[in-house]
Amino acid sequence: MLQKLFCIALGGALGTLARYGLSGAVQKWLGSDFPWGTAAVNILGSFLFGLLWAFAMGRGNLNTDLRSMLFVGFLGAFTTFSTFISETGQLMAASQILMGMGNVMFQLLVGAGMFFVGMALGRAI
Repeated sequence: MLQKLFCIALGGALGTLARYGLSGAVQKWLGSDFPWGTAAVNILGSFLFGLLWAFAMGRGNLNTDLRSMLFVGFLGAFTTFSTFISETGQLMAASQILMGMGNVMFQLLVGAGMFFVGMALGRAI
């Protein structure tokens, strides 16, 4: 049990650092008019979840500690629902209702699509 908790904590620490680095870089690159950084990590995280899940389930050879580290730790910390909701709320509070709703639709639709693309790729590997 302690080993599993350590694996989750390690994955979480790495996921947090990856999210911080990637979301900041994307936001700086694309500008601050839209929450591109959060969208990038959530969409990439959805793709990686689908890819790794399909790969792991197809092969069945990932031990439970590694699965917990990847899915609960890394991807749980890499993706961010709370920031997505906060940024959407900030857009709407600033009377940018269409931009806020666009953020919701963009992340949900593209994220779900990328999850399925990842699953298809994971099954094919």
